[in-house]
Amino acid sequence: MPVHHWERHRTERIGWLRAAVLGANDGIVSTASLVLGVAAADASHASVMIAGVAGLIAGAMSMAAGEYVSVHSQADTERADIERERKELAAIYVGRGLDPALAKQVADQLMAHDALGAHARDELGISEALSARPIQAALASAASFAAGAAMPLLMAAWAPPASLIALVSGTSLVFLALLGGLAARAGGASMSAGAIRVTFWGALAMGITAGVGALFGTIA
Repeated sequence: MPVHHWERHRTERIGWLRAAVLGANDGIVSTASLVLGVAAADASHASVMIAGVAGLIAGAMSMAAGEYVSVHSQADTERADIERERKELAAIYVGRGLDPALAKQVADQLMAHDALGAHARDELGISEALSARPIQAALASAASFAAGAAMPLLMAAWAPPASLIALVSGTSLVFLALLGGLAARAGGASMSAGAIRVTFWGALAMGITAGVGALFGTIA
């Protein structure tokens, strides 16, 4: 009786998890920093919201475009590697006495029956679970960035102007800690270390941006 292996490995989630976590993290940090910087410059509440919405849209489009180009380049490299392996396989059969046309046909047949796929997994580390998917990565990045950016933006819309900076910065750090912990758990790493790492860099980015905004607000 054949034995079915149903175990799911974390490597199957690496592609979309990476894009989703990076997108949400960037969405929270960049939008919260933008909102805090504009608010620290004593801008009106309407100006803060306009800057936040513009940052959300621009950031989501930028993340999608950048992720698509990056992952598409990876996919091109993978296809080139597999094609090179197919040609090497055909050359092996030519060396064994087959004519080039027949050797190519044999290599194509092996590819069709996934023998070349097994070779790619063993030698190149390329498999269906780990292969690059540009559109999936781009959509995940854009959606996760927008979801992350919406958190500080909604808080900025709800918060009174007098307490906007405190509420946006505080809730954004909480969101970042939760995101870092969940991402670390999904990847099998320490939740506390993931939360601390993400929160620290997010706080640093928001603090610097708010300081620059306050400085330019004072000068202006």
